[in-house]
Amino acid sequence: MSEQPTSFTCAKCGKSFTMKAETLAKYPGWVPAKCWQCNQSGKRVTNAASRHQRMARSPKVRRGSSKEQNLTTAQVLERYDAGPHEGVFTDGACTGNPGPGGWGAVWVKDGEAIDQRHGHDSATTNNRMELTALIAAYELLPRDEEATIWSDSNLCVKTINEWAHGWKRMGWKRKKGPVQNVELVKKAYHLSLARPLARLRWIKAHNGSRWNEYADSLATAFLRDEV
Repeated sequence: MSEQPTSFTCAKCGKSFTMKAETLAKYPGWVPAKCWQCNQSGKRVTNAASRHQRMARSPKVRRGSSKEQNLTTAQVLERYDAGPHEGVFTDGACTGNPGPGGWGAVWVKDGEAIDQRHGHDSATTNNRMELTALIAAYELLPRDEEATIWSDSNLCVKTINEWAHGWKRMGWKRKKGPVQNVELVKKAYHLSLARPLARLRWIKAHNGSRWNEYADSLATAFLRDEV
């Protein structure tokens, strides 16, 4: 016949709890300090802290629902070959929003990168990095160059192609509030006017396009030791 369970008082919540005699027999001299519920609660807190620490050591780049891979440019060229092979490709990224971020732009002719730029900011937003990349793209092009600038930010594309002209006419204001990042918007728009042969087009993010992925790699280069 089994022995009766032994009663204890939880040192954390003060409630009484029981422990089976056969369990106590496995650990001679052991006196349980906490009840099962309090013990499990402590484990959940520890596990949550561990997950937070892992995330802090390996920051995830956020940009809407895109899936950042943090590849080097060499790895991108090895892995991808799809998409357009002409134009200037731009991208911006941010670890958190706001948070540290980066931007990149690469000018491609006949499937070869002929010029590129990238940089980062310790405290920024994703939209600011996308606009900064777009500015760099316009600056890469001579004023009389006919080329397509590719951005996977639909917001940036619509801002320059559809909205900026009206905002300028209204004194760089919107009907429903101020223009966000207005200094970057103004600079990008004025550069677009100075390069009338440059067309700004949207490209889908992370669909295997080689040079869009390459621009993404430039934008996330601040997270790595190697571009």
